Amino acid sequence: MADARPIVAIAHLSKGYRRGGEVVPVLRDITLDIARGEFIALMGPSGSGKSTLLNLIAGIDKPDSGTLLVGGEDITRLSEAELADWRAAHVGFVFQFYNLMPVLDAFENVELPLMLTSLSRRERRARVQTALALVGLSDRMEHYPNELSGGQQQRVAIARAIITDPTIIVADEPTGDLDRKSAEEVLALLRRLNAEMGKTIIMVSHDPHAVESAQRVTHLDKGELVAQ
Repeated sequence: MADARPIVAIAHLSKGYRRGGEVVPVLRDITLDIARGEFIALMGPSGSGKSTLLNLIAGIDKPDSGTLLVGGEDITRLSEAELADWRAAHVGFVFQFYNLMPVLDAFENVELPLMLTSLSRRERRARVQTALALVGLSDRMEHYPNELSGGQQQRVAIARAIITDPTIIVADEPTGDLDRKSAEEVLALLRRLNAEMGKTIIMVSHDPHAVESAQRVTHLDKGELVAQ
């Protein structure tokens, strides 16, 4: 029987940042469920809190109040060390500017998250080859980031994001630095990961075309959910 519980369950989540002697609220009383295998987009104007919410879901930051369960675990209760281990096991990251290591080739960049695992060298190689084949870059394994187009670099980043078979994939403006053709290739890949592999994808974007790939669009404004 399929697990009907949401993969992400957020209840009454609030977050603010200290500026001088005052706390500036960024998120206010957010309650949101994300289903297992869902592709959801978070939209909103600059400063609306969408990237902050994504960072909280990914365990990069901690809320001031509320609960945040991912895969049934309340990650707000984890220590910094526990959060680091949790992120490595459960979250695949895709960023706007790829965050690839320039001194490593595509194969080595994708392999990085596996270096802290107990997998053998042969097992790591097999996984990396499979991931790069999935994103259509089997012929670019030995190319360095500066030898790849922006779209190819983002596909390497996606291969790196999925290499550990994460619980969720978080994507922060994944097409924001790409031309339209490369952006569509990346979006098509994300749709495929969602449809064929059942990956839960949480994407922040301000691009109306990009969010058409999502199954649901959630809007934030001034730190509050305003529409879904």
